[in-house]
Amino acid sequence: MSTPNWTIKRMLDWSDTFLRKYGSESPRLDAELLLCETLGLQRMDLYVQFDRPIEAGELSAYKGLIKRRAAHEPVAYILGNKGFHAIDLDVGPGILVPRPETEHLVDVALSFLAEEACPVGPVVDVGTGSGAIALAVATGLPQTDKRKIFASDTSPVAVDFATRNTARLQLAERVTVLQGDLLTPAVPHGPFAAIVSNPPYIRSDAMAGLERTVRDHEPHLALDGGEAGLEILRRLVDQSVPALLPGGLFAVELGSRQQGQIVAQWLTGAGMKDAAYEPIGPGPTGIVSARAARHSDRRHTSR
Repeated sequence: MSTPNWTIKRMLDWSDTFLRKYGSESPRLDAELLLCETLGLQRMDLYVQFDRPIEAGELSAYKGLIKRRAAHEPVAYILGNKGFHAIDLDVGPGILVPRPETEHLVDVALSFLAEEACPVGPVVDVGTGSGAIALAVATGLPQTDKRKIFASDTSPVAVDFATRNTARLQLAERVTVLQGDLLTPAVPHGPFAAIVSNPPYIRSDAMAGLERTVRDHEPHLALDGGEAGLEILRRLVDQSVPALLPGGLFAVELGSRQQGQIVAQWLTGAGMKDAAYEPIGPGPTGIVSARAARHSDRRHTSR
């Protein structure tokens, strides 16, 4: 039985207003994605079927999803998946929702791995969460590149999701998921051609001010970087520098230019080369990357 008073267009208009009232930062997009999930449609289909009536069962199911979003549950959790780079990932409670900004880190890694001078060796994604970076890198590598990729996380929930995503994307022969603290579980598989990470970098005193969808639902373990947001980054730098092959890449996402300058100084002080901060778009997020000294660099430095 249909409910003639509710068409796709009217439902979207109502949902937009409702979610805006409850503080959604992207109410129209949220409404569209949730209605697509309910009706089994693509977003374009909504706009060519504006006058389609909503069935009573569809209306009930959709309003249930909208209520969850109004309670600030992430859309990705409600849908159970999130698109990232060229792949689709299963996500859920206990998993950091992959952000578009982190796709730039994948691009940095893939660009480096395509260089003729890139060292031959494995790659590791530290703090992998859903497996986003590791699996996107694995998908982006040419088939002729047979290097192994490791993905580590301390969270059992993250390890479970990353393992499931690896299997679903049929990448288990290339990607190995490990559980443990930062780089520690991967060290026996090194040294590495590249170490990449989207670590926790939000200051502890800034956690309470995060948007509610993030603060109340996503794992603080993957967000809280300590007093200055640098506690995890400091440990990761210390572990990573000796674990890189000569000429290897270290690249991390972080939350501000100031953080980037500090981490770049640490890397330079530890003997890394070309340490630099690169902003991502207009926001505060950026990437710091550096390269391990080659043997010729070390000889030159010692003279």
